[in-house]
Amino acid sequence: MTDLLKAKLSRRAVLQTATVGAVGISPALRAVVYAGGSDAPEKTEVKIGFIPLTDCASVVMASVLGFDKKYGVTIVPSKEASWAGVRDKLVSGELDFAHVLYGLVYGVHLGIGGPKKDMAVLATLNNNGQAITLSKKLADKGAVDGASLAKLMAAEKREYTFAQTFPTGTHAMWLYYWMAANGIHPLQDAKVITVPPPQMVANMRVGNMDGYCVGEPWNHRAIIDGIGITATTTQDIWKDHPEKVLGTTGDFVKKYPNTARAVTAAILEAGKWIDASLSNKNKMAETIADKSYVNTSVDAINQRILGRYQNGLGKTWDDPNFMKFYNDGAVNFPYLSDGMWFLTQHKRWGLLKDHPDYLTVAKQINQIEIYKQAAAATKTPLPKSDMRSSKLMDGTVWDGKDPKKYADGFKIKA
Repeated sequence: MTDLLKAKLSRRAVLQTATVGAVGISPALRAVVYAGGSDAPEKTEVKIGFIPLTDCASVVMASVLGFDKKYGVTIVPSKEASWAGVRDKLVSGELDFAHVLYGLVYGVHLGIGGPKKDMAVLATLNNNGQAITLSKKLADKGAVDGASLAKLMAAEKREYTFAQTFPTGTHAMWLYYWMAANGIHPLQDAKVITVPPPQMVANMRVGNMDGYCVGEPWNHRAIIDGIGITATTTQDIWKDHPEKVLGTTGDFVKKYPNTARAVTAAILEAGKWIDASLSNKNKMAETIADKSYVNTSVDAINQRILGRYQNGLGKTWDDPNFMKFYNDGAVNFPYLSDGMWFLTQHKRWGLLKDHPDYLTVAKQINQIEIYKQAAAATKTPLPKSDMRSSKLMDGTVWDGKDPKKYADGFKIKA
């Protein structure tokens, strides 16, 4: 056994031991007790894909801290190169689950943005914590937020290029919403390209784009590297917005419902652990910064998960709406209205030609019963309703009640 492997294993053992106090009983012992019942997981080793982003943390920590063993499963995190790769491996069954973009799951279910396959959302992994980065070159010309970007684009006519991470995904929708709210038509006034998250900084460095929307740490990394500034955070577009989800296929849930519940419970525990203290957040940052996960410096991760923001132009602030993984369970419930919102934006931007049956689709995908069972196992509070109401940056209220009217009501659309 190599010294490096020994060190990794001993670190895992230390972290697992540290969680025993929190869970009250050895994770290994829990697994034996849990697996003895008729609700034992049908599949005990599961491969979960993730993209190198801060919000993969609850998947990674569920494995590293042994929360998976507590529920009778072993999570094998699998680092993936792009969201298209995650989609393909989920559809083919090469991955059992994934840390995945909310809108990607909905797109695949409806056959947009790739092959058509029945999909499932088991839980929301995080709220908030993404951002829109503009190049230092734009900032030097005065484009530091949405209004000043619109002014510059109107004054200096040329092709402006912006990047998102997947056509039906969250980052594309945040970017489009923000641009449109500032009077910029994302499909007519700009060129929008798809770039995998870990490649954003390198592409901006060589001048391939004027701006991008991505998850952390790739916005803060652009500031550290002196090539970009933060124009807005996604929590300023929609406070406590849904972001990544624990996704799988509809077939997997039908075949392995107990496994789906066990994995959901393990990840809920991990999210609860991350949000429990500043020291836990720092331990998480140290763990996921490793090259086997996000592969960046700890300081690129740990500032923004503590709510300590800077925009790269000298402004600093403490943001109460930083990335959250649990927030007393408020993060994780798979609200039907959250899934429906992505469909309204897919319709708005011409990805869907016709209005789908919004509520029916959301009920097919979001596995609320399995989530409720996992919530009961982890003592996670449940909301009063499967829908929620939110006000977005332009004052528009989304509550899921009239999705067709909402989707058609925007002035700027495809």
